[in-house]
Amino acid sequence: MSHHLYAEDPEPADRVPAGPLFVPVRSGPAGCTARLFRTPLGGRTAVAFTSPQRLAAALGGGQPWIRLAEPALRALAEPVGAMALTVDPRYVPDVPRGRHLRAA
Repeated sequence: MSHHLYAEDPEPADRVPAGPLFVPVRSGPAGCTARLFRTPLGGRTAVAFTSPQRLAAALGGGQPWIRLAEPALRALAEPVGAMALTVDPRYVPDVPRGRHLRAA
């Protein structure tokens, strides 16, 4: 049996959402496009939810959505500068203006 020595413990595997995600979209001239948002620090992020109920709780029941797998959403978002993916964000109404997740 071989033993590997590491200077540090390896990082735990990142949690990857299982199954298709529910992605908010908006209508545009070319059809629907994924909505991109900004993080509290101003970076662009793609946003997805693990259920339609979570999406409605955060963005309202009238928000249109599509189902996409994580790799497909990343492939759509990265070319337009959204390198991050935020899963199941929650709207926080008591945060000062400009400090919550907002539409890009």
